[in-house]
Amino acid sequence: MTNTKSKVAVGFIVAGALGVFFGVVLTFVGPLIIDDQIAKNTVIDPNNAMTYTMWKDVPVPFFMSVYFFNVLNPKEILKGEKPMVEQRGPYVYRKRVQKDNITFHPNYTVSYKEYRRYYFEPSMSVGNESDIVTIPNMLVLGAAVMLEDLPYAVRLLISTTFKTFKEGPFLTKTVEELMWGYDSKLVEFLNKYLPGMLPSSGKFGLFAEFNNSNTGLFTIFTGKDDIQNVHKVDSWNGLKELGYWRTPQCNMINGTAGQMWPPFMTTESTLPFYSPDACRSMELVYQRPGHMKGIPYYRYVAPATLFANGMDYAPNEGFCPCRQSGLLNVSSCRQNSPVFISHPHFFNGDPVLRDFVQGLAPTEREHGLFIDIHPQTGVPLNVSIRLQLNLYMKTVPGITETGKIAEVVMPMLWFEESGYIDGPILNTFHTNLVVLPAVMEVMQYGFIALGLATIVIAILVLRRQKRFQSSAANHNTSTVLENPLATRNEPIKSSHEVGKK
Repeated sequence: MTNTKSKVAVGFIVAGALGVFFGVVLTFVGPLIIDDQIAKNTVIDPNNAMTYTMWKDVPVPFFMSVYFFNVLNPKEILKGEKPMVEQRGPYVYRKRVQKDNITFHPNYTVSYKEYRRYYFEPSMSVGNESDIVTIPNMLVLGAAVMLEDLPYAVRLLISTTFKTFKEGPFLTKTVEELMWGYDSKLVEFLNKYLPGMLPSSGKFGLFAEFNNSNTGLFTIFTGKDDIQNVHKVDSWNGLKELGYWRTPQCNMINGTAGQMWPPFMTTESTLPFYSPDACRSMELVYQRPGHMKGIPYYRYVAPATLFANGMDYAPNEGFCPCRQSGLLNVSSCRQNSPVFISHPHFFNGDPVLRDFVQGLAPTEREHGLFIDIHPQTGVPLNVSIRLQLNLYMKTVPGITETGKIAEVVMPMLWFEESGYIDGPILNTFHTNLVVLPAVMEVMQYGFIALGLATIVIAILVLRRQKRFQSSAANHNTSTVLENPLATRNEPIKSSHEVGKK
């Protein structure tokens, strides 16, 4: 019986040791298994149902919120006074994104065109698309700057043309007209006699070219040969580099298409992406960690140097001619119109920009852009891209519509494109990336703890058994010492029996 208990205790020690060994192995192998599954599932492949659907149709609800800078003193501006603006918005549009013409290539790339459509959301907006807003007239004030080097007589003729078509320096239109276009006799005239001068051939609107359009032909890597290349842009509209800017560095097409990034990111990683709307590549930098409904993320933001001018940040020299820091001159990819992109309310820009316009109050919380990304998969969980559209205005002699306008970069509107993962996709993410790794972690430490507990208990049982055996042996020895004759085979005779003999 004693030997059986000892054997059982030894068996438990072996089992416990195996449990500890399995737990330790799991601590090393478990993360490798998870990483391997992530790598397989983040490859752009129709067989990866969830991630391919996310990439192809972007089922996450995306919204574009537009804020207009309603001009309060247009007559005074023409007299040289400081512009006064009042922010009006948001006017919110649901953004529907879908990829089409998807073609896979033998060199581990895939080409596609991404189409976008916008639908007004009255319940999320401050008003209706019928609301009236006053902003600078790009057709007049923008053209005036573009044509200021023409002979004076030609400028007078242009001014006469504006008057003929009843185009003034400021527009007072509905939100819908400003966004998606309005009928203009001047636009019809320019499209007929000067084709290509305007970005669109139909109605003239600030976002007319956005709706029911695509962002160009993207060719990106699938990651099948190297997961660190997944989503990175190989070419755009057949181009490996741009021709808008003055230096090769500024003309580079870097990073992804701006929707997903390669997995296994660290705090040293950056988020580079190419934006056709900004006509350039941009790069966000790590700011801080966080959690969204239990899922860890890294927050990436725009560095202060993103729109800095060439004097403040030498690598941006290629984006010039520059004005104050905080402005990106996109005239080279916008028919040479004097249009600038910035952060809303000139956030992160030269304070002088805000001094020229009354009614601006930038804050990082309301006007800074960010992307919260899950570092293991490279999938954004929460996105808020905020940009402002500005028009450079000044007095141009001969074009009387410009009056005595003081030289100023005038904010027209800013917009925020935002979206976050929610619903079934978030639940799937939470299950696969939080619950399962947590269960695996509990299992591995559970095996170690259970194995150690089994070993300790088995050792205690074995030691107790040895003590019992030792005690029994000591008891027998003491009995022999007290009566040595008891060790013989014959019985001890009494003194009476001895006397008889």
